Amino acid sequence: VAAQNCRKRKMNAILNLEEDVCNLQTQKESLKKEHSQCSRSISQMKQKLNNLYRDIFSRLKDDQGRPFNPCQYVIHCSSDGSVFVIPKQLVKSEQKQDNEKEQKQED
Repeated sequence: VAAQNCRKRKMNAILNLEEDVCNLQTQKESLKKEHSQCSRSISQMKQKLNNLYRDIFSRLKDDQGRPFNPCQYVIHCSSDGSVFVIPKQLVKSEQKQDNEKEQKQED
């Protein structure tokens, strides 16, 4: 009787584990679909942002009425809502300074 009960518990445990595996496989497939949808959504947003960026730069002019070169300038939005057109060189140097500050704080 004890051996029979042991086998029964073992079979129940196996069945429960098999059910858990099936549930996890279903969950995995669902997460894969969600990941794929999120990736597509991100790609679409990136494309829209690039289009918007190009559209904005096509309308911007410097003091002499010449268009800004998007290869040389970036649009910077500050936390207070201000928008600036900044040379990329300044942005890169600011990023280097920020990185150096972060590294010094970590040390």
